[in-house]
Amino acid sequence: MTTTTPSVREPGEPGRSARTSLSKTAERPAGGSRAARSATGATGATGATGATGARTGRLRGLSPRRAGRALLPLAVAALVLLPLAVLFPGAGSWPAALDVDLSGPLGRAGDWIVDNRDGHPLFLYFFGHVSNVVVVSVRAVYVVLLAAGWTGVTALAGLVAWRLAGVRLALTCVAAFAACGLLGMWVPTMQTLALMAVAVAASVVVGALLGLAAGLSPRTGRALRPVLDTMQVLPAFAYLLPMVLVFGIGVPAAVLATVVYAAPPMARLTALGLREADAGVLEAADSLGATGRQRLLTARLPLALPRLLLGVNQAVMMALSMAVIASVIGAGGLGDRVYQALASVDVGAALAAGVPIVLLAVVLDRTADAAGRRLAADPPPLAERHLLRRVFAGWYGRLLTVLAAVAVAVAGRMAGTSLWPDTWTVPVAEPVNRVVGWMTDHLYSGVPLVGGTADWAAGFTGWVLDPLRTGLQAMPWWLVLLLVAALGLLAGTWRTALTAVLAMAAIGVLGVWEPSLDTLSQVLAAVAVTLVLGFATAVAAARSARAQRLLRPVLDVCQTMPQFVYLIPVVALFGVGRAPAAAAAVVYALPAVVRITVQGLSQVNPAAMESARSLGATRSQQLWQVQLPLARPALLLAVNQAVVLVLAVVIIGGLVGGGALGYEVVLGLAQGDLATGLVAGAAIVCLGLVLDRVTQPAKEA
Repeated sequence: MTTTTPSVREPGEPGRSARTSLSKTAERPAGGSRAARSATGATGATGATGATGARTGRLRGLSPRRAGRALLPLAVAALVLLPLAVLFPGAGSWPAALDVDLSGPLGRAGDWIVDNRDGHPLFLYFFGHVSNVVVVSVRAVYVVLLAAGWTGVTALAGLVAWRLAGVRLALTCVAAFAACGLLGMWVPTMQTLALMAVAVAASVVVGALLGLAAGLSPRTGRALRPVLDTMQVLPAFAYLLPMVLVFGIGVPAAVLATVVYAAPPMARLTALGLREADAGVLEAADSLGATGRQRLLTARLPLALPRLLLGVNQAVMMALSMAVIASVIGAGGLGDRVYQALASVDVGAALAAGVPIVLLAVVLDRTADAAGRRLAADPPPLAERHLLRRVFAGWYGRLLTVLAAVAVAVAGRMAGTSLWPDTWTVPVAEPVNRVVGWMTDHLYSGVPLVGGTADWAAGFTGWVLDPLRTGLQAMPWWLVLLLVAALGLLAGTWRTALTAVLAMAAIGVLGVWEPSLDTLSQVLAAVAVTLVLGFATAVAAARSARAQRLLRPVLDVCQTMPQFVYLIPVVALFGVGRAPAAAAAVVYALPAVVRITVQGLSQVNPAAMESARSLGATRSQQLWQVQLPLARPALLLAVNQAVVLVLAVVIIGGLVGGGALGYEVVLGLAQGDLATGLVAGAAIVCLGLVLDRVTQPAKEA
């Protein structure tokens, strides 16, 4: 199945360096371990020759002259920062003289928006119409779902899944919708599904248009890239406050925030598919005298169809994640049930609403993936490769599917069971809360030898999070910038280092230096735990095909679950605080790290492994001297993804006591304080940019 990641990168962007560095290291002469040297001799100019080049540092293989040239930006940074440190001394904190207070202008802007929201022409004749269209669309879909009843919705989902992928997916869809009803969450599920339908449709249209512009015009693509970067780095929470100020609390703000969050993957993948269109096919279309419009509709779009379908899948999953988070601003549905339950620490009620979210995510993900595979399979000849023909092929079968679903819905309405019967529900909140209560009494503390979950959380906070936060906040500000410059230089070029330093300096200028370092401490601690667990799990899985088969469904489910849902089990196990927020981030980021690492280890050149085995290398030697060096690009990409994913959930952890920037965003959202929320959101963007740049897979010189 298609899995989701929080960011989708284009060629030439940071994520690509992980894929290109292996091919670059393959051009170097090999050295190092005996197994790696033998692998080089056996494989020649294949990927195996990069073992030692990947293992040595970026500067180690350079000549003294080139190494000095590479270190020159770091020396310049030191020469600039040290005089500033003398002029603006700060004992670990950002100098107040370098702050820029934005609370006044942002507060006035927020007040102006609130005062003019009901009378200004911009709101009356533009934002007001947009809001009305969103409300009418969501309400129309919701009315249709309620009119179809639980029988019609379940039948339609099962029939569509059966046509796309067969009986197994059909049974999965039917069981998922039935479980939503059994848990007493049928109406909230339909509310979430209605909001999702409108948000996904708008996200696909907006993303496809942006991707079309970026794919057809390189200049437009370059202009849109920083915008899409910012939209994907900015955590979901930061989207909510501006939408609430403009549209107020309710469905319009939730839908539009979801569109802004889910459109970038669709735009990136659409542009990528258009740019990767086969040049030979395009030349053939030109030779036949096709116009630009004909070439787009009959050649470029059909060739880009797999990327487009992947973009739709990504938009569906990100829209569901955001639709759940948007419950904070009155979106309703399942997310609202989870949010209300978490606010009162009612784990049972949160689980009862969280399970349907997971089931809905699995159903939507697998159905979208099956639709993509079906449309992309067996492409017709060039003359028949028109996009509209392929989309509307098989209309007779679709008509029969719809008619069968309508017949079932009518039968259900005639039987008087439009809503899921209350007598068919299974209450789970009270039993779960009893289990949580028993855990609180017996597992939170006092367990012989191992302590308890509360003790673990307190120990992790006292021994890891607190010292790390204290150390970062006590470090001179200029030294932090210098370390960021050094890491950026090692990760990429001087441009990477400069971008990271400027982003880190912007955090200080915004006046949120200490909360940002608090968030950074949580991210670093959670990333360290994620990498240890992820690499250990991936190494074990890469050595056993059976372990990979057993692990695959677990990873599939974990990667389809929205971020919000991960807070439920950690609150049940650890209570509230910074440690539970870090634990949720670890669980969220772990599947991506495991998948990327397993793929990297599994795709190591077989000739290199065979050569190492022929020389008598043990399994440990094969791992450390061949597999890990050759899989270095994948490992670096796993580190980068771990950092980005952990940051996203650490921010949401502000709902369960995570504090720092996440708390600032929640506070600004709760109080409608544009200055507090927007400044914290901008700091999150800057921190995400810093972490992304300094953890990019290193480019080989």
